[in-house]
Amino acid sequence: MRLFLRDRVAAILMLGVPLALVLSWVMWPALQSIYISTLRWSGTSQPQFVGLENYERLLDDPMFQTALENNIKWLVVFGLLSIVGGLLVALVVHEQIAGWKFYRSAFFAPIAISFVVTGFIWKWMFAPTGVINAGFESIGATGLTANWIGDPDIALWSIIIAATWRQVGYIMILFLAGLKAVDYFTIEAATVDGAGYWRRLWYVVLPALGPSTTTVIAVTVIDSLRTFDIIWTMTQGGPFNSTQVLSTLMWREAFGNYNLGYASAIAVIILLLTLGFVIIYLLRAIPKEAR
Repeated sequence: MRLFLRDRVAAILMLGVPLALVLSWVMWPALQSIYISTLRWSGTSQPQFVGLENYERLLDDPMFQTALENNIKWLVVFGLLSIVGGLLVALVVHEQIAGWKFYRSAFFAPIAISFVVTGFIWKWMFAPTGVINAGFESIGATGLTANWIGDPDIALWSIIIAATWRQVGYIMILFLAGLKAVDYFTIEAATVDGAGYWRRLWYVVLPALGPSTTTVIAVTVIDSLRTFDIIWTMTQGGPFNSTQVLSTLMWREAFGNYNLGYASAIAVIILLLTLGFVIIYLLRAIPKEAR
């Protein structure tokens, strides 16, 4: 009985402490944000209940529409570049070609750098007198020089390149874990049957990477929707709001315009979008028998 009670208490503690932390640090702030989104409140003034007024304002706010469009662009381009790049690097490293350990370390190294530091590094590189323009000038390709983060037409794409540089290594690790789980005997059987590398890749390896791909897509979508630090470090949503996304718009409304109710409404939209993708991920990841 004593052992039974000890195990029961240990189980309650191991489950209860993380649950308490999630409820206090995640669920409660989320519920608070939903409540604040129904208020007109500057943070210091008397809160005024306005119902769904903040959400109605979102529908007519051109800045919100711009931020949402930029988030979609970020999601699509950043997602494709990160996933495809990470998969290609993982395949190369998995084949253990000459120097594969160096390639693995080189692509994984940026993960150790925070997005803030990454932003400062690439901001320096993208400067008009930075190493990128200097490199083009050194080979005589002056027509390729640009004001990379000062031009509204290319600023967002420049930041996406910087973010992808860091994300590829993370995606590579996730795909490498999936490649380790691919059945070697299935690949061997396909080889014996005369299937070349590309056929083995298309019909054996990629289907076996289904669970890993689902995880990668979910992680990439969530990272895309909550991206903030690298954009704020490099442009703060400029120039002329060309790199404004939902998270930076939320920050500006909350701590720039002191409109906490409206900022919370934007936060709720981000939460709903993220939950939608998380639910889709869980439905794909959980076996049908366990649902």
